[in-house]
Amino acid sequence: MLTFETLFELLRKEKINQELQKLDDDFFEQTSQYLQEKTAVLETEKTSDSIFSGDSKKTQLQLENARKILKEFYEKRENKIINLAMLSSRAEVRESGTNMLKEEKRLYREVLELLNIYREGILKNAVAGKKVKIAQKKLPKDIKTGQNASTGNKMIRFLHPVPKFVADDLNTYGPFEKEEMSFLPQKTAELLIKRKRAEEMKIENT
Repeated sequence: MLTFETLFELLRKEKINQELQKLDDDFFEQTSQYLQEKTAVLETEKTSDSIFSGDSKKTQLQLENARKILKEFYEKRENKIINLAMLSSRAEVRESGTNMLKEEKRLYREVLELLNIYREGILKNAVAGKKVKIAQKKLPKDIKTGQNASTGNKMIRFLHPVPKFVADDLNTYGPFEKEEMSFLPQKTAELLIKRKRAEEMKIENT
């Protein structure tokens, strides 16, 4: 169970270590629950007929400090992830994301992709004596053309991690993390939806 003391200790370790420290997979869910519970305690202590009303100032201060610690803790990890993405882009490699939470892995991948797009468009073109040209961020073809309905593909959002697989169109897809979205052949998408591994995302034409 997360406490103020453990949150403070996690921040201390994150500040003194160069590498990301390992966290429980549901760390952010734990912090959210902790803050909700502290807020509920504070509201109870503030009621005039509560025998604990005198403790409300102490709880209020602890709640404010916990939020500050969480903000600093997040920003420490954020800096490490962005620096790793920058180094990965420069070395033209992709790290495995050691000790990153699933949300942080997504941040790393998206920052790395963006850095690679600009490095390719600016630096590599300039060094080669070519015109600087920034490519559009790569998106599934169906999103670009708006043809997802006519091609029979469906856009889905994954509810659970799914390993790499071969779809009914014989193309390989994945792996996918929870919350990632992708266009997939209709039969494959419907199978994943039926098995509660994903849900369909409706795309409105504009």
